[in-house]
Amino acid sequence: MATGTTPTTPAARGVMTPGRAAISARHLRTDRWWLSPLVTAVALTIFIIYATWRAFANGDYYSTPYVSPLYSPCLASNCTPMDGGADWHLFGSWWGLSPALLVLVFPLGFRLTCYYYRKAYYRGFWASPPACAVAEPHAKYTGETRFPLVMQNVHRYFFYLALPVAGILTYDVVLAFRDESGAWGHAGLGTLVLLLNIVLIWAYTLSCHSCRHIIGGKLRHFSAHPVRYRLWGWVGALNGRHMLLAWSSLISVGVADLYVYLVASGAFDDPRFF
Repeated sequence: MATGTTPTTPAARGVMTPGRAAISARHLRTDRWWLSPLVTAVALTIFIIYATWRAFANGDYYSTPYVSPLYSPCLASNCTPMDGGADWHLFGSWWGLSPALLVLVFPLGFRLTCYYYRKAYYRGFWASPPACAVAEPHAKYTGETRFPLVMQNVHRYFFYLALPVAGILTYDVVLAFRDESGAWGHAGLGTLVLLLNIVLIWAYTLSCHSCRHIIGGKLRHFSAHPVRYRLWGWVGALNGRHMLLAWSSLISVGVADLYVYLVASGAFDDPRFF
């Protein structure tokens, strides 16, 4: 029986390099470890394709009183007029592209640098690593210490930028309690869709690891800060469901945009409850 540590494979790469345990098998897992990264890659690809199409479509994103979360706030002069909404013409007529491209950079950057999403697309697209206890196919590992992955450290700053975006989407939900003429005290199916979406967005945003650290990460004595300790506990409970909230909020954003698109394009009329 061989007791040395030199791998027997002719092309030593990654964990098979000299100095590592001499195990000829690529891994010892017998379950369907490949299923999770595969599903993740497929789901993220579907959302990326859909969101890219909608972001460049530049149309059918507003139907009084509903606005797609992909287009709010609308910062260009070529925005569809929104009755009382976040329709701010900060970019003049020189901006000829879709106004969604001006605002999506903030929630996109927040999710792209999110700790959970890093794990998801590292495994799903780069196989780095493909799963726990499964060697990655790359010759070397540098982590997030080199460009471009070192830029992931800006996640905390995207958290600060994601907060006002979530606040504006909350304002959009408030406006959704109106009818087509602007009268208050009305709600339709679209109101519930947008309401559920913003609840999930806030839950995902506040469950962020950066948020948890900001609230209680630097405290030495919790007993001296009872309010922050209580908030830290609440955020910690959300943080334990960060993966679930990441997927739920991502799906809800897509569903909310699709619903507004269908209503704005005339595919069907928004059912009114009162």
